[in-house]
Amino acid sequence: MPQSLETFVPQGQEPPYLQVRRRIAADIASGEIAVGTKLPSVRALAEQLGLANNTAARVYKELEATGVVETRGRNGTIVTRRGSSTPARVEAAAQKLAAEAATAGMPDDAVLALVRAALASQR
Repeated sequence: MPQSLETFVPQGQEPPYLQVRRRIAADIASGEIAVGTKLPSVRALAEQLGLANNTAARVYKELEATGVVETRGRNGTIVTRRGSSTPARVEAAAQKLAAEAATAGMPDDAVLALVRAALASQR
């Protein structure tokens, strides 16, 4: 198992699969997990992180959908390219915004209007 995952503990309000997926994607993007690295099996990942097997499988499925890993049947899941950490950072910011908005009791429409205004100001 990559060193960075050995001590990772999902916590907080966001779903564990998102936290684990983001962590693996960020570690791949930074080069901490190198291209060609064989990731732990679904069962091993689930066991190590205290997740359900289905949760670990979802992590790999979503990483595969982004093209940073490839599942090769009995040969396991292999890192195929270094992704970009930018989408992961933007997604993390969006999750944080959603949590803050929920805590403040803001309606979805109001939050979306704020995001649209912020995007428009960047163009």
